Amino acid sequence: MERTGPPTRLTGLVAACSAALLAAGGLAAAPAAAADADLARNGGFEAGLDGWSCTGGSGTVVGSPTHGGASALKATPSGGANAKCSQTVTVQPDSTYTLSAWVQGGYVYLGASSTGTTDVSTWAQSAPDWKQLTTTFRTGPATTSVTVYTHGWYGTPAYHADDLTLIGPGGAPAELPAAPTGLKAGTVTASSVDLSWTASPGATGYNVYRNGTKVLSATGTSATATGLTASTAYSFQVAATNSAGESARSAAVQATTGGGGGGGGQLPAHALVGYLHASFANGSGYTRMADVPDSWDVIDLAFGEPTSVTSGDIRFSLCPVTECPNVESAAEFKAAIKAKQAAGKKVLISIGGQNGQVQLTTTAARDTFVSSVGRIIDEYGLDGLDIDFEGHSLSLNTGDTDFRNPTTPVVVNLISALKTLKAKYGEKFVLTMAPETFFVQLGYQYYGSGPWGGQDPRAGAYLPVIHALRDDLTLLHVQDYNSGSIMGLDNQYHSMGGADFHIAMTDMLLTGFPVAGDRTKVFPALRPDQVAIGLPASTQAGNGHTSPAEVTKALDCLTRKTDCGSYTTHGTWPGLRGLMSWSINWDRFNNGEFSKNFDAYFGR
Repeated sequence: MERTGPPTRLTGLVAACSAALLAAGGLAAAPAAAADADLARNGGFEAGLDGWSCTGGSGTVVGSPTHGGASALKATPSGGANAKCSQTVTVQPDSTYTLSAWVQGGYVYLGASSTGTTDVSTWAQSAPDWKQLTTTFRTGPATTSVTVYTHGWYGTPAYHADDLTLIGPGGAPAELPAAPTGLKAGTVTASSVDLSWTASPGATGYNVYRNGTKVLSATGTSATATGLTASTAYSFQVAATNSAGESARSAAVQATTGGGGGGGGQLPAHALVGYLHASFANGSGYTRMADVPDSWDVIDLAFGEPTSVTSGDIRFSLCPVTECPNVESAAEFKAAIKAKQAAGKKVLISIGGQNGQVQLTTTAARDTFVSSVGRIIDEYGLDGLDIDFEGHSLSLNTGDTDFRNPTTPVVVNLISALKTLKAKYGEKFVLTMAPETFFVQLGYQYYGSGPWGGQDPRAGAYLPVIHALRDDLTLLHVQDYNSGSIMGLDNQYHSMGGADFHIAMTDMLLTGFPVAGDRTKVFPALRPDQVAIGLPASTQAGNGHTSPAEVTKALDCLTRKTDCGSYTTHGTWPGLRGLMSWSINWDRFNNGEFSKNFDAYFGR
């Protein structure tokens, strides 16, 4: 893990004056000093970020505060990224260089790497006012370029840097890199296209063009174009960049976005989703299918569970009479499902839950999952499937670091199984998911075991499943309860129980976010009609109960951008699909408070 810091920029005026004074005194200046120059490109940031590359899009140029001139760098770390801004500079072998910068902020680092000798760095722990950092290094016998950089520290506030210089003998001028080759489109959804290409020698970055307009920059050889329109053809090109400028653009690749299916058109504009305790009873009591109130538009049968964790064999049965004395017969249950469907409701089988751990570790388990779930859907005449994998059902193997191209068997097999079921039942098949925040929004900070290992491998583990199935996904309703504090897009932690938590968590889904702070791996936004907010129906239903007044505030903020409190959303989404609740039973136990508030808000 690097700990490096921002350099200081010296002006050429000092060197020039020194040479003049030496000449006036009849003394000769040292030969090396005559060749010294400031080699940093745009070290004062007067030309924006020209010449600089900032990880994860963390850097911007501001007009205040500045140390000199009209501009300075402002870079904001996140929980998973340190806001590193760097440039590659051409140098001479076996030469001494002085790197310096003026910095301001909490933890600020300045350094140089790839020196061919000992890489150097310096840092300031606290710099409320402008402070100069300086370090020196000598290049190796074969070194012709070095990388200079600044960065902050994970999870700390933004830092500023200005007037960065690298003083020493100049190297040969950099040459433009060749145009990238091998540009191709990968995963295509209704709103995004994954792109990759072959590296260009000498390139330090890349610019991506959509229909002739630059839309994003990348430091690596892949990027995701987001914010696209469904069922639309796009043309993409990429150009390589370095300190000499930008190469010619690559040959174009064409991609057409998906149509955004997922059965969402079968739901009302604003839908209420609820779980029905069909296979068990608890303190809320058993509710017969025929007695489910009309407020509920999607009824998830809780739960289908596996015969063993890794079997993939899912079974569902009604609550036994010994546990639920008022349970209906199978025939009555099926007839009530048909009646609900005739009234426009959707009835799904929900797989998993707190006790139903499902790990599709093999293709055999995958195939058994498909066949067993299909039998349940067919036997009860259901409209689709809800995936409520919790606990240790999903986790990522070490080294599986790109949500766009997962390699972990339990993830790959689940994606394959769901695609198979979707293909079997067609466009009207309703597919929903109910992950916990740990498996989705936590991915903004952490993904799997992380680049160095040691993190919880479940962090963000739902993201590859959601991404691969986003064109088939009807609804994602993340459980905004039973959750720890989660960092939002404002880089602040938010805690469950109030409107603020639901606003921040939903804003992440509707805006998209860089996974583990990596701007080259952005989880694209979902459509608002694909998103519902998951909440407990009563204080007994789960930790993080939100009062009706706070639920109304959250809806007002997300759909009307009013009553948002201290959080600023990245948009307004009147098409937000609605709410999900655990559960129908607990809502009835609580005199229908949750569903009545929903109906009143949307005028139903």
